[in-house]
Amino acid sequence: MAAARNVAAGDGSRVFRDEEESVNGKVKEGDESPTAKRFKSERFPLTHWEFAAFVGVFLLFVTGLFCIYLTMPAADYGKLKLPRTIADLRLLKDNLATYAQDYPVPFIIGYCSTYIFMQTFMIPGTIFMSLLAGALFGVIRGLILVVFNATAGASSCFFLSKLIGRPLVSWFWPEKLRFFQAEIAKRREKLLNYMLFLRITPSLPNLFINLASPIVDIPFHIFFLATLIGLIPASYITVR
Repeated sequence: MAAARNVAAGDGSRVFRDEEESVNGKVKEGDESPTAKRFKSERFPLTHWEFAAFVGVFLLFVTGLFCIYLTMPAADYGKLKLPRTIADLRLLKDNLATYAQDYPVPFIIGYCSTYIFMQTFMIPGTIFMSLLAGALFGVIRGLILVVFNATAGASSCFFLSKLIGRPLVSWFWPEKLRFFQAEIAKRREKLLNYMLFLRITPSLPNLFINLASPIVDIPFHIFFLATLIGLIPASYITVR
């Protein structure tokens, strides 16, 4: 009986030790327990160097955008804000119409740089920028401007994701990334057709396509052509 008690006591202390290590987060790397998986999944995916690279690229874009704004002719900046609603868009259109006529080149440079910045860093509001292009420049010129900016911004996002995007996409959309990778592997011979299909249809969000494409080894020229051509229908509807 004493031996049995010793065994029981030993087992109990071992169980207690295991539970204590799990609570304190000291589970070994090879442990596949649910607690270990939870700790792994909740950890921020970027390393210090990757996060520093993202901050550096962001500050570089912000500095360039700020310098462009400084070189633009003076305006009532209190009335110039990013549109978030249709009402904001109407007010912005009225305030910018005269400014765009008086200073067309600085205005277009400022508009394009803002659009590309928002598209690169996935900032919401580009659809209102597209609506604004149609209101200020008409259908044809507005469409050309929007497609150019959307393609340039998506390309910039592509290279940013190539730099630091793999851990983020794997962290946010693991299942969607595996699905996308499997579909790409099956369609390597007709990859451009498949990418055009994704751009034209809402099968996958454009944000995810921009971020995941370099991770699943889609060549940039295919990504660029599919984006340039595939965004035309949706951009035409928005601009018009």
